[in-house]
This record gives sequence, structure tokens and C-alpha cells, in this order.
Amino acid sequence: MKLLLTRHGETDHNLNHRYQGQMDVPLNRTGIRQAELLAKRLSAERINAVVASDLSRAAETARIVCALLTNPPAIQIDSRWRELSFGKWEGLNQDEIKAQWGEEANVWYADIVNAIPPGGESLFQLSERVGAALKDLQYAHKKDEIVLLVTHSGVIQTLMCLILGVELKRYWQFRVLQASLTIIHFHEAGGAIEVFNDCSHLKEAHE
Repeated sequence: MKLLLTRHGETDHNLNHRYQGQMDVPLNRTGIRQAELLAKRLSAERINAVVASDLSRAAETARIVCALLTNPPAIQIDSRWRELSFGKWEGLNQDEIKAQWGEEANVWYADIVNAIPPGGESLFQLSERVGAALKDLQYAHKKDEIVLLVTHSGVIQTLMCLILGVELKRYWQFRVLQASLTIIHFHEAGGAIEVFNDCSHLKEAHE
């Protein structure tokens, strides 16, 4: 299977550096344009399946991309591809979190794999659900099929750790920008990363 992996387009929470998690924040104008440019980048690909998180910023990115493709497949919505839940921290920026949840924030920063934000989930729990979703995706699609997955930065960072076999605590070392493109080829021995976080198609969005 060839996996075309992308993060959703920009939202106002991205722009204002607020933790979104599983808040259903829509794309802003830039995010919509980013999705259109991503579609242009993918227009030459023979995409067999499109899978997206059920959060609107990811589902809408997938819808915009599919609307501009030739003979696109139906979009499959799967909530397992949601972003990490930050619970009561969602909608807040880092300074606000530290001010309101100082002790809990320190615990989380010290152990981002196992610590859980108030009312949220741990990175380990995220890795369990996206790991299971990835196995199902691999099982459902043949080796010559191309799948577009529209999801979130934390999910993609976690997938990179799982695919490369590195510790989850290193997930922050993978920077994933909005509407970027990562391409992974899966073989019997594992996944080979061909492209990571490519944003060359987004130049027009910032001109």
C-alpha cells in the first residue's frame, strides 16, 4: 500500500497557537486554500481510497481535495484518526494552561507518553488507537493501492514513531505542517518513508 498522509488545513486555533485536540474547529480561509492546492498536487495520483478523521477540519480538507480530483472515491470517516484529546486544555494556549493547570502541565511535560491532561488521553492511548487503525488500513488495501489519509499532526507524529520503531517520547521531533504531504510505502518488512512534510505545493497560499 502507498499511503498519502496529510494534516488538515489551517484553522484559527492553529493561527493563535491554541490546543485544539478534539475540538471541532473549522478550516479558515487559508486552510481552504491549502486544501485546494493539495488537491492540485495530488491530481496526477490514482487514489483508490480516501480516509479522514471525523473532526470537521480533517473531513472538510478531504472533501475539498476530492471535489477537485478526477473520479475520486467516497470518503471513509473514521474517528480513530482523531487528534489526541487534551481534555480541559482544549481551546487554551500554552500560557493559559500553565496558569490554570501548572502542576498538571509540569507532570505532562515530564512524561508526555503516559501522563494524561485533565479529561484527556495519553500519547500511549493515542498510539494504541492509531496503531490499530493503521493495521486495519493495511489489511483492507492491496499492495498496489494508493490511500489518502487526512488526519492531524499528533497522529502523524505518532505514526512516524510507530513506523520507524522509535520511542513515543520522540514524537515532538517530527514537525508536521498544515496540508503537508508525507508519502509512505508499506512492504512486508515495514514502512518506507519516501517524502515527509513536503509543503512545496503550498507556496501560492502565502503569496
